[in-house]
Amino acid sequence: MLPRHVQRLGRDWIAHWNGSQILALNSPVSNCMRWAGYYPWASFPLPVPVDFSANWRLPPFFGPWRQFQNSNWQLDTFMQSSCFHLPNPSMKSEGEEPLTKKRRLSGQHDTSNPEEETNFSNQKEALYLSVAQNEEKHSSNKGTIKRHWEYFCQHSRTMKIFENKETDQSNTESEAKFDFTVMSYNILSQNLLEDNSHLYKHCRQRLLIWTYRFPNILQEIKQLDADVLCLQEVQEDHYRTEIKSSLESLGYHCEYKMRTGRKPDGCAICFKTSKFSLISSNPVEFFRRDIPLLDRDNVGLVLLLQPKFHCKTNAAICIANTHLLYNPRRGDIKLTQLAMLLAEIASVAPQKDGTFCPIIICGDFNSVPGSPLYRFIKEGKLNYEGLAIGKVSGQEQFPRGQRILSIPIWPKKLGISQNCVYEIKQQQKEENAGEKLEAAKLENAQEVVIASEKLSSKLQHHFKLSSVYSHYFPETGIPEVTTCHSRSAVTVDYIFYSAANDDTTAQPGAEDSFHGGLKLLGRLALLTEKDLWTVNGLPNEKNSSDHLPLLAEFRLIER
Repeated sequence: MLPRHVQRLGRDWIAHWNGSQILALNSPVSNCMRWAGYYPWASFPLPVPVDFSANWRLPPFFGPWRQFQNSNWQLDTFMQSSCFHLPNPSMKSEGEEPLTKKRRLSGQHDTSNPEEETNFSNQKEALYLSVAQNEEKHSSNKGTIKRHWEYFCQHSRTMKIFENKETDQSNTESEAKFDFTVMSYNILSQNLLEDNSHLYKHCRQRLLIWTYRFPNILQEIKQLDADVLCLQEVQEDHYRTEIKSSLESLGYHCEYKMRTGRKPDGCAICFKTSKFSLISSNPVEFFRRDIPLLDRDNVGLVLLLQPKFHCKTNAAICIANTHLLYNPRRGDIKLTQLAMLLAEIASVAPQKDGTFCPIIICGDFNSVPGSPLYRFIKEGKLNYEGLAIGKVSGQEQFPRGQRILSIPIWPKKLGISQNCVYEIKQQQKEENAGEKLEAAKLENAQEVVIASEKLSSKLQHHFKLSSVYSHYFPETGIPEVTTCHSRSAVTVDYIFYSAANDDTTAQPGAEDSFHGGLKLLGRLALLTEKDLWTVNGLPNEKNSSDHLPLLAEFRLIER
């Protein structure tokens, strides 16, 4: 059994030993324990950080405890990042809040001095950073995820993937065509990380502090060098103090929409001013005080950008970014939020000739490939009659929410039709096209039309969208992964785009309702769950979010 002074250790203590440090067990053990973990005890020396169960015993070669305590045993055989991990009895279930959050919300008095806590936390943070920097010097390539670019052949009807980018276009062709890259990246809000610490039990504490994470995130953005950034979970105070200024120094103009209510994060769209100019910025709030269904604080952001190149003066690209509700059992809210975003896009993207400009929709949709919500985005239609509310996003294999979606899903006073457009805009379009019902019709006939629309269980939208990613590796059928933490590894992040008619990577049957379109030239390959766990999942030493950045290269095709 462990000595009493070891048993008295509190939770969440970590130390990272240098090879020259000595384990002096005749004094209180240094802060090298952390109350978490699942693994059985392992013999020494430790090749990797190891977790110990409650039944841990000293390895037999140590001999009697007193004999080992009086020895001058060195830690030279340990790796510098080795840690002890002991079980955490405080987290009983997935839905339970972390202990620190409970204390913060319960209003219980803490006898400790706030100034001492602040000084201690600062010292602790400084310790983590110094250890992190020391480790980086000794192992620069440790824990690196290698992702390659996939480029698509432009001269074949079949898709071919190349490891290296081909430069087969002449100078005249490059002058006439506009190529650009778009990134979608959920950077993991620090507040959400701390409030959901049970998702990051596999991570070392020093990797989870913002002062360690932000330089990594910024370095990723620099290296990938996208022309347009669509960021989710951007914490407002971090955006205001460092994110915005850092991105502006890289040549970006930033637009930001914070979540409503008390939620401290939001969505941002940033674009290179050397390649685009801003036509309009349109935030979308999904919270509606007068509609009980829409009681969540998620938001979206829709930008209309004008490319800076010598072609048609009215060329424009619509970029949308959102982070839909997470709750797997509230598919009704997810679909309504999506409809509101699509309605805003439909009001921003129309051109003078009645067609839509090219559209790109990025974000964390909290829905998996093949789910009803995913199919609605790609296919443009969804008959949700009899669909269980918990099956909309496909997040749960055996959903607990068996309530059926109501018809219609959202009330009429939302002002959005089943075609996912603002009803006023739809009426104006019908008037201009001569399709509005004649005023001479009987009132009861009009009531029948309105009633049939209300009872319709079919959703539609006017955008024929394709996904940049295929979600499965073609050789093996193994799923691609965009997020990976202690609870799951799955795809929930997407880049959808309106494909040009000659884009062989797009889904078949694209409607000719767009002003030109976009051709997918390449993408940054995703990884499998197995790949990510070789570097201890996400976040890790080099990748400081629990999501991977998605990146695609497009060519603007004009008619």
